[in-house]
Amino acid sequence: MKTFDIHPTDKSLESVIWQKIDNLNKPKGSLGRLEELAAQICLIQGTLTPSLSHPCHLLLGGDHGIEREGVSVSPREVTWQQMINFTRGGGGVNMFCRQHGFKLRIVDVGVDYDLSSFPDIINRKIARGTKNFLYEPAMSEVEFNQAIETGSDLVDECIEEGCRVLSIGEMGIGNTSPSSIWMSLFGDIPLQDCVGAGAGLDNAGIRHKYEVLKKALENYKTVNGQQSTVNDFLSYFGGFEMITAIGAMLRAAEQHIVILIDGFIMTACALASISLYPASQDYMIFTHSGDEIGHKMMLDIVDAKPLLHLGLRLGEGTGALCAFPIIDSAVRMMNEMNNFENAKITKYF
Repeated sequence: MKTFDIHPTDKSLESVIWQKIDNLNKPKGSLGRLEELAAQICLIQGTLTPSLSHPCHLLLGGDHGIEREGVSVSPREVTWQQMINFTRGGGGVNMFCRQHGFKLRIVDVGVDYDLSSFPDIINRKIARGTKNFLYEPAMSEVEFNQAIETGSDLVDECIEEGCRVLSIGEMGIGNTSPSSIWMSLFGDIPLQDCVGAGAGLDNAGIRHKYEVLKKALENYKTVNGQQSTVNDFLSYFGGFEMITAIGAMLRAAEQHIVILIDGFIMTACALASISLYPASQDYMIFTHSGDEIGHKMMLDIVDAKPLLHLGLRLGEGTGALCAFPIIDSAVRMMNEMNNFENAKITKYF
């Protein structure tokens, strides 16, 4: 696997950052979470004047072999149909990107359909979907490495355009299944607590999904035993869009880019990234806690405080995009708010 040179943010800057925040013309701490966000972004970028220039949103599409086991209420053709819909500007992700000024990159890394005739879809296809991890590894080591490299390369393309803030979304029917397994493995949480409704399964569907994933884990442990690396778990159960997202998160952290983490699936990818490189968490802002069972539990594993809880379960990175104005406000506070001395106001605390 490609290696990344990721270091914790330089905490020696904290005192001067908080000195600036505390001297803005407001009661100390009165802007609450915005102050915490501003401090984090200053640390990420190593400056007292942070920037969210050229925000970029990666929308990564891929299909999953495990979908063949009926673990999703939606059929796999919805993946490619939605990818085409995104090119026409008709998705939720399109609306929010337009609203908040994000450049949207729609990327096919593993959709089980030929999308090559759509020029607005970036073709980075690794294969037409993963294999069914109920019976075999979802991907080979070569495919896994290709996905990591693809994510890293996509971030480099964003950085070349001046990007300082990145959000990532996914489109892949069935991808809550690998996310649930990763949550169980990396969080040491019983699988039953990690399996939810996904896009809308009923109770019987959730039970079936759990039984399929339980059997997949049992099959894996029978063949591979207990001695496995993080990479083993990622490649055996992951999706191409999910591994690509991990590569993107790690490269963004390496390059001191602010990373906006969306809902259940992207939180699972963040958890995997942190398992590989713990320092990568310093660069992540967790934007939304969804209604998928176990999502809050997964956020608790990394002691994350999500900005929003709107009951979203669309995916596509929409939670991250919805939270962006709050993050923008934190940066504007840092750059545009006057201080007591310049405003000639008596410091009243």
